Amino acid sequence: MPNTEIVRIEGAVKYFGTFRALDNIDLTIARGEVVVVIGPSGSGKSTLCRVINRLETLDGGRVLIDGAPLPQEGRPLAALRGRVGMVFQSFNLFSHKTILENVTLGPVRVKGIAPKLARQRALSLLAGVGVAEQADKYPAALSGGQQQRVAIARALAMQPEIILFDEPTSALDPEMVSEVLDVMRDLAKSGITMLVVTHEMGFARQAAHRVIFMDRGRIVEQDSPDNFFSSPKSQRARDFLSKVLPHS
Repeated sequence: MPNTEIVRIEGAVKYFGTFRALDNIDLTIARGEVVVVIGPSGSGKSTLCRVINRLETLDGGRVLIDGAPLPQEGRPLAALRGRVGMVFQSFNLFSHKTILENVTLGPVRVKGIAPKLARQRALSLLAGVGVAEQADKYPAALSGGQQQRVAIARALAMQPEIILFDEPTSALDPEMVSEVLDVMRDLAKSGITMLVVTHEMGFARQAAHRVIFMDRGRIVEQDSPDNFFSSPKSQRARDFLSKVLPHS
């Protein structure tokens, strides 16, 4: 595993009202590492994902990217989000723009890439996720699985240093899940840094370098997939796996 740290979270605390979503989280992610975060609903997984690119602000602690604290706002924050890609549960494509336009918009507007080059890269990325033939269509004409693959291509178009996946398959029909997970497995093999919040235990077993188990806003344990799934250390993780593994 590479040992060059790209993300460091120190003492992260986040409240929603009186609910403590993150409870003093410490975490580092190395370049090229695939980290999968699992746990019950409401355990803080998505909040952990979203604080890394400041979609949620912390009430305590800090996040560093490449050793620098997250920018507060403005152009520095926009630039940071260009380096930290995000794939959401609900795709978040622009409905009034074609698939190709969705993928080229960020590189042209945020990174100043020439439109012709952005188009070439976008078509290559769309081919890579298996939807090149959909380039001139609008999102509504695509299946959920196709839209999510476009969302992954859009994140990749910014050439990010890390991509965050916030439950990317949970809004999909079951038959569409595998096509998205296949793309994500290929990405994991390519060496890109990934933090993946998911309920897909099979993906965690196959693609992760490290599995993090969260409960009640805390990291309860973390280990390699082999160790975690074969011999979890905490009773809470054992209880969780006993409920989810028979169905995964």
